[in-house]
Amino acid sequence: MGIFIPPAYQPVVRHTTLKTTFTGLQHVLSTAEIPLHQYRGVKYATIPARFRRSKLFTSYRSSTDATRYGPICPQPKGKTVEEELIAFSGAEASVQNLKQIESECLNLNITCPGGLTRESRIPVMVWIHGGGDRGSGSHWLYDGGPLVQSSVRLGKPIVLVTINYRLGLLGCAAGPKLLEDNKLAREEGVGNYGLHDQRRALEWVHHFIADFGGDGSNITLFGVSTGASDILSHLNSSSNASYPLFARAIIQSPVIDPIVPSVSLAGVHLSKVMSALRISTIHELRKVPVDKLVHFTSGPRAVDDGYFFKNGSAESRATEEVPQDHLHVGEKLTAQCIIEQHIVDTHGTHPSRIDAKVFQILHHDALALVPRSPAATQQPVIIGDCAYESFGYAHATSAWAPTAVIRRVGAICQSVKKANALLRAYDISAHTPDEEFPERLLELINDARFAWPMHLAAEEFRKSRPLKDVWRYVFDQEAPGCGIPHHATDLLYLFDTARPAFAAQSLIAPPDSDTFYPDHFDVDDDDDDVPFDNSAFDDASSDGELGPSSVDQYQYTAVRDALQSRWITFAYGQAPWSRDKVFVFGPEGEAGERVLNIFESRRRVAAWRAALEPLGPVLVHKVGLELSNGPSGGAQFVQRQQLQQYFS
Repeated sequence: MGIFIPPAYQPVVRHTTLKTTFTGLQHVLSTAEIPLHQYRGVKYATIPARFRRSKLFTSYRSSTDATRYGPICPQPKGKTVEEELIAFSGAEASVQNLKQIESECLNLNITCPGGLTRESRIPVMVWIHGGGDRGSGSHWLYDGGPLVQSSVRLGKPIVLVTINYRLGLLGCAAGPKLLEDNKLAREEGVGNYGLHDQRRALEWVHHFIADFGGDGSNITLFGVSTGASDILSHLNSSSNASYPLFARAIIQSPVIDPIVPSVSLAGVHLSKVMSALRISTIHELRKVPVDKLVHFTSGPRAVDDGYFFKNGSAESRATEEVPQDHLHVGEKLTAQCIIEQHIVDTHGTHPSRIDAKVFQILHHDALALVPRSPAATQQPVIIGDCAYESFGYAHATSAWAPTAVIRRVGAICQSVKKANALLRAYDISAHTPDEEFPERLLELINDARFAWPMHLAAEEFRKSRPLKDVWRYVFDQEAPGCGIPHHATDLLYLFDTARPAFAAQSLIAPPDSDTFYPDHFDVDDDDDDVPFDNSAFDDASSDGELGPSSVDQYQYTAVRDALQSRWITFAYGQAPWSRDKVFVFGPEGEAGERVLNIFESRRRVAAWRAALEPLGPVLVHKVGLELSNGPSGGAQFVQRQQLQQYFS
């Protein structure tokens, strides 16, 4: 007689508002002492059409399977996150088998402690992944299990949400033609579709996370790289000025463009794409197969369309004709008016067609939609960077010669004096030794594209916030794989999903599949023939295990614990460290508060003052961008190979 093996326990959330039962799974790290539940692929919004703003999704069936990751946004092939961040070789870098479906990519994943109820109301952290035109909130690197587990051990449990949103042209396309097309559909603004998707995800979490045990009014938004730059956009959005949906933000290594382009300027890029495709109308652009479209670079990630940003095109908005489906035209704006219009904008339908229970929840938040005072929308911020952000540009910049860099910098600066001051500050000349030149060049790129723009953003935050609720950090801890604190090294410690060999007994290894970026995108939405794949949490003996590390166990544990505890403390609305101090992570396991002038020794502040400030943010950005693209990077516009996944 065979041995009966009971089925694995599957947690459920009976959502009283959405009238569905979400069936999730136990996380592999779940124990009797710290049970962990995960709900994957939860749809939060729909896409009515390509290049249209998404609509909040609330119409679920009575039972919702949340045991499998949902589709992600279609994207070009390239090096995997494992190769970029963890120093896996191409052969070692196993990848996930996630479908890529344009129309069904707006979903999120929820990781939470077991045993929560609506009354638990614990803080929520929402993660916005980076990667430019590539990436996914469902990547195993961002699995929420270890961080949520740590939060429980600290006595400060959190709910962690990771989201997927539209990328590349699908999330960023903008131009006058597209604007006119949107107006015909009675949709304000143009572009910023990925940003609007992120806002929809925040709305879903705000309204519906309670049944998972989270507090929708206590959300910490955090992200890295282009995800961090998106958070800067949200902080400066008109929606955040009127009805903020997150209480605080953590901005990690943002990629900052000093100018948000106009619709006309963004349209230049879109026109080039359409010309390359040999099409002339938006109707034709919407019909282009997605596997062709993703090979074009996205152009500007955000655009000032006079709608999304709070300071953009205010006069033109005020005089713009109001679409006929807007409610209460000519009436005094009341809380009732605002929330009903909000429902039209987010759901794409009149409030009378919304389920009564859902409408009750949305209506209950009417006060949250009433415009706030400026102080109420200036959320507390943690902001910082890694020491060697530009390391990922090493290959692209290797073709530069000192004389070519000197000529290019001179052409950009249009001033011999300023160009010479910049080159002198970074010790670059025609006589710079060959063995020293690459490092000097990367130092200049690092400061122009990351360190100095981040410093300016931090200073602006500090000036604009009455309570000075701005906390700065420097992350100088070496990456376990290559021994360099490169871009996004902090993620390896924060999420703790790619532990070095000395901690590999609980390593969350990458899944065993070769089709994360398939040659052809699968548009079949029938998942019945795809079994649930839990191999992302295999035993550490898998091929994903890291080899010898330059970081020892003490260093790794000290920095990981400090980073996780500071972020979680902040999510609880508490000061992560003293406002008049900076927190340092590394090198060699160092972790703690230091005086603010630590920047003088940890970053090239003297060079910023001498050479970058006289040029200004716009020219400095252009210098960094052109140098990081390599000698011929500017000439390759269409279908050029992406530089690197986390350095776009």
